[in-house]
Amino acid sequence: MNNKTIFFLLLSLVLLPLYAFAATRVGGWSPIKNISDPHIIEVGEFAVSEYTRETKSDLNFVTIVSGESQVVAGMNYRLVITANHTGKSKNYEAIVWEKPWLKSMNLTSFKPV
Repeated sequence: MNNKTIFFLLLSLVLLPLYAFAATRVGGWSPIKNISDPHIIEVGEFAVSEYTRETKSDLNFVTIVSGESQVVAGMNYRLVITANHTGKSKNYEAIVWEKPWLKSMNLTSFKPV
């Protein structure tokens, strides 16, 4: 074998596992490591306020319990949020689609857990 063939063989042996790792991450849900990150809190507050606006309910954001993110054409966030309604706290699952380059968020789903 010549040097070029050996080089490309070694290069593919190095790049193939990296490609396989990246392929499993893009499109799949990944845990959010820091749910107290100010941006994640902002997404959670948006979800509650948008749900409240759409349903004309009286729901107040309390905290984020857990969350996952998914790379799409932008970013999906699946958050478990604690919200308060008439003095009683309850958990909800919210999915928010964010397109940061447009500075826009869209509430895709909001339901009790």
